Amino acid sequence: MTPSLGQPWKKPWFAPLVALVAVYILFVVLSPDTFARSENLVTMARQTVVVAIASVGMTLIIVHGGIDLSVGSAVALTTVAVASLLKSGAGPGVAALGGIAACAATGLFNGLVVTRLRLAPFIVTLGSMSILRGIAKGVAKEQKIDADARGLDTLLAPGSGVFSVLPSGVFIALGIAVVVALMLTYTRFGRHVYAVGSNEAAARLAGIEVARVRVIVYTLAAALVGVAGVMEFSTLTVGDPTDSVGLELEVIAAVVIGGASLAGGEGSISGSLVGAFLMTVIKTGCTHLGLSNWVQEIVTGVIIVVAVAFDRVRRARR
Repeated sequence: MTPSLGQPWKKPWFAPLVALVAVYILFVVLSPDTFARSENLVTMARQTVVVAIASVGMTLIIVHGGIDLSVGSAVALTTVAVASLLKSGAGPGVAALGGIAACAATGLFNGLVVTRLRLAPFIVTLGSMSILRGIAKGVAKEQKIDADARGLDTLLAPGSGVFSVLPSGVFIALGIAVVVALMLTYTRFGRHVYAVGSNEAAARLAGIEVARVRVIVYTLAAALVGVAGVMEFSTLTVGDPTDSVGLELEVIAAVVIGGASLAGGEGSISGSLVGAFLMTVIKTGCTHLGLSNWVQEIVTGVIIVVAVAFDRVRRARR
C-alpha cells in the first residue's frame, strides 16, 4: 500500500526511528567522550552512504515483491569498471557513468530473466551474484586495479564537500533518496510498484503491465547500486573484485529494519535510510565500546530477526 500522511506513530518506519534515537542515546551515555563528538556523527554519515544508496534501490525491489542478492557483486564490478576506465584514460565523469551503466545492465538482465523465463528472483539474483563476481575477477585478472581517482576520491573524503563538514557523497545520497521517495509516493509508476507488490493478480486485472514494472524496477535499482559502487570506489580508490562480500545482506537488513515487508507492497525510502543509519550507529557504538567484530555481527543478526518477526506480527494483526 502507498504511504499516507498523518499519525506518524502508525507508520512502519516510526518504530525503527524510535529505536535509532534510543540506541544513539545509549551509546552517548556509555561512551560520551568519543561517541558524542560531532566528528563521529560526520564519520557515521560517510560510512552509511554506500548502504543507504543501495537500500533505496532495494526498497523498490522489495516493495514490488522481489529480492536482489547480487548487490555486493554489482558494487565490486562497478569499482572494477570505474578503475578500468580511469586507467584507460577516461575522465572521472565518463568513468563514473560507465560504471553505473554497467551496473544498470546487470539489473536489466535480472529483470528480463525474471519476467521472460518466469523464474524466482531469489534464484536469478543468486546466480547473478556469482556471475557478476566472476566477471569482476576476470576483468581485473583476479587482482586490484590501481588507477588515479582524478577527483572521485573527494566524494566521501573527510573534510571535503559543503562547508568542509559533510562530503558531497552524503548530499548525493540524500538527493537520490528524496527523488525516489517522491517518485514512489506521487507518480503513477510508484503506485504501480506498490500495486504489484501488494497483489500481482489484482494489478494485472487493473491493466498494469507487471513485467514492464519489474524490468524497470530492477534496472533502476541496479543503476542506484552503480552509484553506490562509485561511492565505494571513492573510499577504496582501487577497483577491487573481492570487495563488498555480504553487502547485499546489510542492504536487505536496512530495508527490512526500516519497515518494509519481504512479502511486498509495503516499505518507504525514509524507513530504509533510518535502517541503514541504525546499523551504522550500532557498529560504530560497539567499536567505541571496544566490542569485538563477532559481537557486532551477533547484534546485527538479532536486530534483523526481531525486525522480521515484528513485521510478521504487525501483518497478522491486520
